[in-house]
Amino acid sequence: MTVNAAAALEAAEGATAIGFGLFVGFETVIGEAVDPASAIGVTVLALAGGAGMLACARGLLRAEPWSRAPTVLTQLFALPVAWSLWQSEQPLLAVPLGLAAVLTLVLALSPPSTDWLVERPGDPGDPGDEEAPADAGSAADTAPGKERPEQDTGKRPT
Repeated sequence: MTVNAAAALEAAEGATAIGFGLFVGFETVIGEAVDPASAIGVTVLALAGGAGMLACARGLLRAEPWSRAPTVLTQLFALPVAWSLWQSEQPLLAVPLGLAAVLTLVLALSPPSTDWLVERPGDPGDPGDEEAPADAGSAADTAPGKERPEQDTGKRPT
């Protein structure tokens, strides 16, 4: 499924960002960073961004519609980074990042992924189509041995 491939690529990028953040953080701790203040900022951003990408990958796998927009956004940010790496003559970093970004965009925006992530009212077999009666309680409220609470109608007893 296309969404699984998009999630795998998003997770790989997230894990790479976390790895990079840990590397820069370690360099900062041992005193190897050229500019410690910038290195701390890079560390925090890489760790937070990587964690966010891992959360998006998990959301894609769970068919959570919110996960697609930040996944697309991270790929749109990755493209200029890949281009910058290419211009700074680092093709071993630029090419994989650029390919992963383009592939993830195509996969996340493909029709099968859209069908997986976007709930459409009226789709056959959609469990959200059947409306529960207005006075229906939750499953916990109607469990055996437990009575449903009375519905408050807003009227005073006479």
